[in-house]
Amino acid sequence: QVQLVESGGGSVQAGGSLRLSCAASGSIFRINRMGWYGQAPGKQRELVAEITSSGSTNYADSVKGRFAISRGNAKNTVYLQMNSLKPEDTGVYYCNAVDSLSRTYWGQGTQVTVSS
Repeated sequence: QVQLVESGGGSVQAGGSLRLSCAASGSIFRINRMGWYGQAPGKQRELVAEITSSGSTNYADSVKGRFAISRGNAKNTVYLQMNSLKPEDTGVYYCNAVDSLSRTYWGQGTQVTVSS
């Protein structure tokens, strides 16, 4: 089992920045990739960015060039640096982890609100 705890959400004006953090605990040696999903009001949860255990990254087209995902030195923490935020980035952001048995884990979510 893997537990995920997010932090770093908040409210900013358009053009501002936020940094989200996610700390994993439990069977972290089994984690193959971690990522962030965003869910805007009334919409489905969608991939924002992900990073594999080898360091490969993948981004949604809407955030390329503005967001950056990275891992901490201990590999059990993942960060999402969000720059040039837009009102359409508003939503709840969930940390996600997938282990070697393809089991998926979710954090509790953190709210990001971008005002125009």
